[in-house]
Amino acid sequence: MLPPVANRFVAGETPAEAIEYARRRSGDGPNAMLNRLGSHHRDLSSVRADADEYVMLVEELARLDGDPAVSVKPTQLGLEIGEPLFRTSLEHICERAAGRDVAVWLDMEEHWTVEPTLEVAVDLAREYGGVGVCIQADLKRSRADLRRLADEPVRVRLVKGGAYDRPDPIAYTDPDRRDRAYRALLSEAFDRLDGGIAVATHDPAMLEHAVELGDRHETAFEIQMLMGVRPTAQRTLADEYEVREFVPYGPRWKRWAFNRARRNLGFAARAVGETLVPTNRAASGIAARR
Repeated sequence: MLPPVANRFVAGETPAEAIEYARRRSGDGPNAMLNRLGSHHRDLSSVRADADEYVMLVEELARLDGDPAVSVKPTQLGLEIGEPLFRTSLEHICERAAGRDVAVWLDMEEHWTVEPTLEVAVDLAREYGGVGVCIQADLKRSRADLRRLADEPVRVRLVKGGAYDRPDPIAYTDPDRRDRAYRALLSEAFDRLDGGIAVATHDPAMLEHAVELGDRHETAFEIQMLMGVRPTAQRTLADEYEVREFVPYGPRWKRWAFNRARRNLGFAARAVGETLVPTNRAASGIAARR
């Protein structure tokens, strides 16, 4: 059993615990998106075990109400061993998910993973549908990547940045510059995409910007947040918007949970009272178009 500080941010150590968490959430609040913690597998047995576990998650989530999903890391599925293994492992999951109405989202990791991740995501979205990929605003290449995806049947998750060190020549490392890049990326997404947009942020100002863009373009979008971060806001937003909660689980929970706890203290100080955006007017407008 996880300690109290951890069970706010992690659903448990086993897939059964994660599925049970998703079951409790189904039909009542944010949709769950399950992720088995772990990455950078360098042995074939670990890659196959995690891919098989995601297939099992897909089958179990398909039994639930709502709009469940899984989220996977490319290096978890063998990208460090080679792109062919990553492609085969992900296809194994996408093929099963396609017939069960469960979305498959790809996280984005270090900058060297971007190109193979985008290539494989686009190929499998064309073949199976229901595939989404993450775009990180702090990478200077991201607006060009978004334009590249505009005519593809792939969903796009927009985040400010990743948890990895970025060399200055390829990334915006100043927080204010990164925020400006995220605003610009959101604007680009609503200008170019007809749908399939996921705004993954806990920043009230960025959510408000996304709502304004959604109103202007009459485009629905979903909000994605981490389990345990702004939970009151997540529940309230889910009354008016499509909200998806990133739900991690697995035996490697310690580092994730305590990093979230440490970072959430800082966010709580900045967002006292879980200031809720968007406005009621905007919320009503989006809700009417869903």
